[in-house]
Amino acid sequence: MSTGSIGSEGGGANRSFGERLFGALKLDATVYEEVEHDTSAIGQAAVVVLLASLAQGAAAFQEAGGGGALASVVGSFLGWAIGAGIVWIIGVKIMHCTSDYGELLRTLGFATVPGILGVLGLLPLGSAQWVLGLVIFVLSVIAAVIAVRQALDVSTGRAVVVCIIANLVPVVLILILT
Repeated sequence: MSTGSIGSEGGGANRSFGERLFGALKLDATVYEEVEHDTSAIGQAAVVVLLASLAQGAAAFQEAGGGGALASVVGSFLGWAIGAGIVWIIGVKIMHCTSDYGELLRTLGFATVPGILGVLGLLPLGSAQWVLGLVIFVLSVIAAVIAVRQALDVSTGRAVVVCIIANLVPVVLILILT
């Protein structure tokens, strides 16, 4: 499948974990394609989710203490698993794309890599703190679109639609339940 213009750098297969980590952060679509097909990369994807959640948990610790940090870690893993499930339902069951839950877990796990930059929030950034948050958010959105595009083998436009719908599902459920 063509990787399109977003995040399509060259790179070899079977990169080290560090190379995958930095490649995913650089939004290199070939990294997402590689982890999609590497069934042994589920552990690496979990480590990326853990690192991102610890970085965000460190910031939460400053605000809410140990309970906030623990909630950040647990919430990150639940969000990863549930989010991949929602994308799987939308992409595979509704849109009839080709993927499996493991492929989505691996690619979306690596898509959390921008969250690791959250550790920079421990620095005294003052009013620039919001810039860091915005950068992490934008990189995370782009990484998720690339991850979904590679896992579902769809165009960037269709991946954007899947991501939007997948993010609206929990919002709608919360509104219904409240």
